[in-house]
Amino acid sequence: MEALEAVILTIITASTPLLLAATGELVTERSGVLNLGVEGMMIMGAVCSFAAAYTTGSALLGILVGLYAGVATSMLFAFLTQTLMTSQVATGLSLTLLGLGLSGLIGEGFTGLPGVKLESIHIPLLTDIPFIGPILFGQDILVYVSLALIAAVSYVLFHTRIGLVINAVGNNHHSAHALGYGVIRVRYACIGFGGACSGLAGAYLALAYTPQWIENMSAGRGWIALALVVFSTWLPGRLLIGAYLFGTVWIMGLYVQGLGVGIPSQLLSSLPYLVTIVVLVVISGNRSLIRVNTPAMIGQPFAPER
Repeated sequence: MEALEAVILTIITASTPLLLAATGELVTERSGVLNLGVEGMMIMGAVCSFAAAYTTGSALLGILVGLYAGVATSMLFAFLTQTLMTSQVATGLSLTLLGLGLSGLIGEGFTGLPGVKLESIHIPLLTDIPFIGPILFGQDILVYVSLALIAAVSYVLFHTRIGLVINAVGNNHHSAHALGYGVIRVRYACIGFGGACSGLAGAYLALAYTPQWIENMSAGRGWIALALVVFSTWLPGRLLIGAYLFGTVWIMGLYVQGLGVGIPSQLLSSLPYLVTIVVLVVISGNRSLIRVNTPAMIGQPFAPER
């Protein structure tokens, strides 16, 4: 039971940054914007949160700084794509390259230094329950934030006026504009939300997953988060399942390596990415499902009539 508990706790830790980043990207894409810069926003959130936490000794301050770093990076993308009307695909890829390079420069002086770990919450009596207690009531605050965010996003998108506006902008920005909705303003807000979630995902990597700064520590998780949005067919409930499924695959590969099974470690390390490719191929085969849920305006620029 102790071994199973340890595996489950590790899966939760591995899944949380994927869920955070993918939740933000889901909202961004629901508004009709394709931001391929998730990896860059994540790594900027990671380095800035680590630097702030190390300098101040406060993990909570590190979380806030990571969040703001993600938002700031996303606003650069928003300005270029929504105001200057640059290509969303090219700008997103450039944002990832910028984030990876800039984070390496910022984090050069922090490499190898001991980090400030984000402590788990302890609820008297509840956390002490064998097996169930540590899993349900002994996580750090960002695990609960990720679950609360996916629930809130699901409710807002499908049960509130704000969600209707976001979906309207993503499905037909010309009609939304004709009805008086500020398409650019809505997309700026959704891009900012996506950046905040990616920044939180990066902060989680640097403060909880591995409390230290390692260059390129996002290790492709931003790309997996993008794939998760497609895997979920832009539905929050499926996104939650997908994030924990991919987290399980990630950890099982490491666990099998630890058992000394005669499988090349390189193959096991590549499992999450292989699963990503397989899942995308399977999902793309169901064209009716993709057609029903894909935002019709995704990736398409909007120039309001003047």
